Amino acid sequence: METEYNNQLPTGIIINGQALTSAEVLAVARHYAHVALGDESISRIRAARAVIDTISAENQKVYGVTTGFGHLSRVRIPQDQLEELQHNLLRSHSAGVGEPLSEEITRAMMLLLAASLGRGNSGARPEIVETLLGMLNEKIYPTIPSRGSVGASGDLAPLAHLGLVLIGEGKAIYNGQCLTGLEALQQAGLTPLRLHAKEGLALINGTHLMEAIAILALSDAQILMRTAEVTCAMSLEGLMGSHIPLDPRIHQRRKQRGQEISAARLRKLVNNSEINASHQNCARVQDPYTLRCAPQVFGAIRDVLKYCEDIFERELDAVTDNPLVFPEDGDVLSGGNFHGQPIALALDMLAIALAQLASFSERRIYSLMGPHDWDESGAPLFLTPNPGLNSGFMITQYVAAALVNEIKILAHPASIDSIPTSAGMEDFVSLGATSANKVLLVLEQARQVIAIELLCAAQMLDFRKPLKPGIGVQKAYEIVRSFVPMLEQD
Repeated sequence: METEYNNQLPTGIIINGQALTSAEVLAVARHYAHVALGDESISRIRAARAVIDTISAENQKVYGVTTGFGHLSRVRIPQDQLEELQHNLLRSHSAGVGEPLSEEITRAMMLLLAASLGRGNSGARPEIVETLLGMLNEKIYPTIPSRGSVGASGDLAPLAHLGLVLIGEGKAIYNGQCLTGLEALQQAGLTPLRLHAKEGLALINGTHLMEAIAILALSDAQILMRTAEVTCAMSLEGLMGSHIPLDPRIHQRRKQRGQEISAARLRKLVNNSEINASHQNCARVQDPYTLRCAPQVFGAIRDVLKYCEDIFERELDAVTDNPLVFPEDGDVLSGGNFHGQPIALALDMLAIALAQLASFSERRIYSLMGPHDWDESGAPLFLTPNPGLNSGFMITQYVAAALVNEIKILAHPASIDSIPTSAGMEDFVSLGATSANKVLLVLEQARQVIAIELLCAAQMLDFRKPLKPGIGVQKAYEIVRSFVPMLEQD
């Protein structure tokens, strides 16, 4: 999935019922790629819609089409109230609270919802998807509160807020202004929809909030993972650590894939180091674990990211509303694809992995403050040329420690909890939206910790001059110094 740093993102996407790629989600969410609905998808949508129209006309008993929702599914809805039922569903479920989702998360949600409906198992008309894509391309962003989903019967509240704008209700941001849904649609030249049977349910049953955050957060986590390896290599060189623990023979004897990849990256970063050559015969026998076991720890984190990638990528080919329409058989089947447990568990694992990444980094920051009994290099205390008069980087380690403490609290899994809803009908929920919202906070805090280590490691390398570190580390040092000069005094 490591796409964002390859700059190979598509500029346009056609939805034809296919699986989306992470690169396509990133292209739309962050780079405003245009999205269109293809003919193949329209055919699939119409075939599924024909099944729903038949059920509606014959007043067959099908959940969410001719019945109420959740524990109210026992209530039959008269034919002349089926459209009102769908509108009431959006209005009643728009009960979210908290700060609105970011623009990029909202864009990703809209794309994922459109792609899911476009696979032809939801029973919504093509007009629903076309209007949704029209909003996306015209940069109309529904105002979606970030809290309120338990991640079980889909992300109900957030998606209801999104769906309201399609019918000209709710609120949206357009051209930097907060408008009513109707005003936003009219100014963009779009027409509000009148929902037909099943369409409101198709809009709100789905994992699209969780998945949107998952794809964006994983992309950022992969970049941060690679940055942390670079930063660690800088610290390894600055602290005059041994390169022996990076020997490929050590890692081949364990055969953990992530560990082998991280060891290879670290070896490349420290290759041709003058610093390493200068202390080949030093008295130190072993380094602390945050240097010596870097491939093992980074590798474990890499393996977690790969697990998350597999889960999140599969969801990009999913239809997660309910009930599902199978037009080839004429069947409408009620199931539970909207349940967010797969994504919730992966998001919690992602938060734990990022917590380890940050905690691992903070310990190296502490070591860089020095000196310690294992550090015979004579580097100045707190990385300042004149300690005492100056405190140097002393408090940056405090800040890192505070951030790591907060990260550890946020890393507690949300998915191990469950609070039943809908009068017991939804008796086990994933709380995956909580997992998603938490991982965004963990990611931002972890970025700050890695940035602090970057600053400290670059400062330590200044005290190793005129000796140069490995080729990769030297390049990283130069990039840091292009933004931040060496700290000479407080």
